[in-house]
Amino acid sequence: MTLPRAVFLDYRSLDLGDLDPAPLQAVFSDLQLHEATAAEQIVARLQGFEVAIVNKVPLSAETLAQCPQLKLILVAATGTNNIDLGAAQARGIPVRNCKGYGTPSVAQHTLMLLLALATRFADYQQAVKAGRWQQASQFCLLDFPIVELQGKTLGLLGHGELGSAVGRLAEAFGMRVLIGQLPGRPERADRLPLAELLPQIDALTLHCPLTEQTRHLIGAEQLRLLKPGAFVVNTGRGGLIDEQALADALRAGHLGGAATDVLTTEPPTQGNPLLADDIPRLIVTPHNAWGSREARQRIMGQLAANAG
Repeated sequence: MTLPRAVFLDYRSLDLGDLDPAPLQAVFSDLQLHEATAAEQIVARLQGFEVAIVNKVPLSAETLAQCPQLKLILVAATGTNNIDLGAAQARGIPVRNCKGYGTPSVAQHTLMLLLALATRFADYQQAVKAGRWQQASQFCLLDFPIVELQGKTLGLLGHGELGSAVGRLAEAFGMRVLIGQLPGRPERADRLPLAELLPQIDALTLHCPLTEQTRHLIGAEQLRLLKPGAFVVNTGRGGLIDEQALADALRAGHLGGAATDVLTTEPPTQGNPLLADDIPRLIVTPHNAWGSREARQRIMGQLAANAG
């Protein structure tokens, strides 16, 4: 059986020079790797290849119409929103994504953010750099209140593979875990409606997909329902939270802090309400929670398996 030819249009988004591409190379007769591909280069670079591999490069209906030889699309990520799925289906082109590859990496990043908020890590680091410890009147500096996670309650929105992993880590720190009911999902006895969940919890983490039903799932009204001093951590998708409402809640001092690894538009070249420099107790990381070397190597293996 003749192996197909494949082209990876944005390979640099996966491999930083630290991965082994052998699993992927083994399943194709020819594998072309482009570090990145501009919009005007997509169609030309797909010509002559049966398999397209992309992470975030968009494949529109117009693009697919100009590539009649294309037989398979492999997505080096979980999200497929950059692919016109209807057009692909109409042309009989399967679209196969990767799943579960980043669970350990994202789960530990989520707990890292929660711990950083609880311990006021960023504030203490800045205080040391500013010389405040050096000028202290005693052996320690305790200017920022520290919170223990043990005995606190964590609310999870999204309890699939990733949410479950975060829940297990939280329980290891002695936290009680409650699960919220997502809109559009069948009601379950072990899921609490948002209005019931939010007033009970000390921290909220989000791990659900972004859909029209979950967009701005957490807005001004939901933030007001949280206990004063509660933490909010988002390692799901930026649009799950109304970012302006979150910025306002932090400025008002209602929350104990918030952390996000995701923003509505990435990269945020046009700015974002959460990138203002006057927001207290906010940590923003650049959508890197998923990116451990181990997780990226798992994607390489899943792409190879999905090619079969």
